[in-house]
Parts: sequence; structure tokens; C-alpha cells
Amino acid sequence: MIKKIGFIVLWLGFVTYAFFLSPPEQPGTFELIKNLSTGRWEGINPLIVSLFNIMGVFPMIYSCVLFIDGRAQKISAAPFALVSFGVGAFAILPYLFLREPNAEFPGQKNWLIKILDSRLTGVLLFIGAAILVSYGLVNGNWGDFAQQWQTNRFIHVMSLDFCLLCLLFPALLGDDMARRGIQNQALFWTAALIPLFGALFYLCVRSPLPEKNQISTPQPAST
Repeated sequence: MIKKIGFIVLWLGFVTYAFFLSPPEQPGTFELIKNLSTGRWEGINPLIVSLFNIMGVFPMIYSCVLFIDGRAQKISAAPFALVSFGVGAFAILPYLFLREPNAEFPGQKNWLIKILDSRLTGVLLFIGAAILVSYGLVNGNWGDFAQQWQTNRFIHVMSLDFCLLCLLFPALLGDDMARRGIQNQALFWTAALIPLFGALFYLCVRSPLPEKNQISTPQPAST
């Protein structure tokens, strides 16, 4: 219960800070978001381009765990996972508050779970994130980014959202490892403590999710 209260308090605090305490929204924010979304990156700091696209990778990382976790929950994880593509941790925190700890995966994997459970998915996400981070680090202007972080609400909140998504992943990690029979503290702390790439490394190396056969209805004995 204490953990649940912590999640909802963190969500309320993040919402309050984002809308009332963060830097003011700047003119041209909508145009910036449109250009970032459509690949018109000329004149935009590569660090911002990289961060914006990584915020699309993170919901995929969470989806690789959320859809599996949600199979045994009273609530569906799908709406939270899908909305997180637009609002990040604003959608993940309510799910963490509503879910219950569960270390089992009932039933069979459907086609979506098979894709999200695949190590190949993790590898592709890892490669994509590595390209984005390299692009930002090599070509980015840190002075400009720092100035925009201090004055632009969109850049400021997006950066905090990135940090929060890094911190929240361990809340789902323990149960995901238990479902797979993984007892490796080194792997847990690697995924928990290394921002972004720790979670991606975990998706690349985790054991496949075991399936439980559905209980078949006994057939009447023949006479």
C-alpha cells in the first residue's frame, strides 16, 4: 500500500509541476512538435531530436513488459501502454498504482505477446536507441539544450519524463523476471541502474516467457 501511495503522490506531483511550476510554454511549441514528428529536423538541436525520438522508444520498452504483466491484472494494460506513446510517465504511473504484484503469466502467448517477448524486438530497440543517442551526443549543442531546458516547458517536461521513465522501470522488472524464473541480482541491478540501456539490455537477454497450457475439459468416459 505504501508503494501504491508513493506512485499516486508522484503522479500528482509530476502533473502539478508540469502544468504550474515548470518554465512557461514558449511560442512555436506546436510547430516544433510537428516538425519533430514529421522528420523536419533542420535547425533543431540534435539533442532535442534525439530525446524526442527516444521518448518513442521508451513506450516500446514498457510495452514489452506491460502487455505481459496486464494479462494477470484486473485492469487492461493496453490503454496505459498506448497512451504512454503520447504522454510517457503520465500514463505509466496510474497503471503502477492500479496493478497488483503478480509473477505468473496465465494461458498462451498471442501474436502480440510473442513479438513483445522476442529477444529480436529488444535487439532492434537497442540498436535504434544507440543510433539516436549517438546522433544527439555527436551533433548536439549542450549550451543551447541547457538554455531551452531552463526556458521551454516542452523541453523541460520531456527531459523530466525521460528521467522518470528510467526510474520507474524496476517497479515492473521484479515480476517480469519471476515469471521467467530468472534469479539474477546482477541483471536486475544492471537493468535498474543504467538509464535506458539497462532496460534495453534486459529485453535482449531475458529468457522467453513460459506458457501455461489451458486446462482442458475432461471428456466423458466411453461406455
